[in-house]
Amino acid sequence: MSAPPFSASTTVRAARRRAPRAINLSWLVRWISPLAILLLWQLASSTGLLSPKDLAAPTTILTAAWDLVQNGQLPDALLVSLRRAALGLAVGTAFAVVLGAIAGLSKTGDAIVDPPLQMLRTLPLFGLIPLFILWFGIGETPKVLLVALGVVIPLYLNLVAALRGIDPELFEVADTLRLTRRERFKHIIIPGALPGALVGFRQSLGVAWLALVVAEQVNAGSGLGYLINNARDFLQTDVVVVGLLTYAVLGLLTDWLVRILERRALRWRDA
Repeated sequence: MSAPPFSASTTVRAARRRAPRAINLSWLVRWISPLAILLLWQLASSTGLLSPKDLAAPTTILTAAWDLVQNGQLPDALLVSLRRAALGLAVGTAFAVVLGAIAGLSKTGDAIVDPPLQMLRTLPLFGLIPLFILWFGIGETPKVLLVALGVVIPLYLNLVAALRGIDPELFEVADTLRLTRRERFKHIIIPGALPGALVGFRQSLGVAWLALVVAEQVNAGSGLGYLINNARDFLQTDVVVVGLLTYAVLGLLTDWLVRILERRALRWRDA
């Protein structure tokens, strides 16, 4: 009776089974400092070193968050803020894509569109709030437009840079192959501009949430900003922190979604 064949792959698999698995503790180490801060914060609150008027304890904030969810205040405010952010993001993205395409694909368009956009870029975004209130009142319009304006500039700049960075030889190849305008967009312009556009979109999302935080502090009658302002008037620091944490979670979630979209849309680069 002959012995079974003995290959190198069999040896490797056997060695892997025998070797103890290394435990990756890097993710655990990253949680040490945040947990330490939370413990110190709770300890300072419990011993009276930190007054609830200045900052509520983490357990109090957790209880407040649960109460706000139970009585419906937080979901209602969240929906209002999400609607404002989505509208501002849609309007700002549409303007940025159109203006960026005009400036990035045409020298004449660049001469017409780019100067006013560069001037607008240098203006302090939140300094425009008084003008927006004078022009559009204190309703939803100035809040949505402030978010849209915050979205336009980063996306426009990144899109224009991405379009100008497309290799000119690709257009020469397109001329040789006699590609139509539609085929140029599909095979050269969109793949070339997409990485830069997605980077700009991520930056725009960050500015959008920042703009929304400020916009909702101005005469808002609903939304997370109203919730925070109302809590400030009654010295409810726990509710204020809940509102701020909600903004932070929304920002992280949307950034995560764009990262997923980026990985899927740019999968061809790894091929």
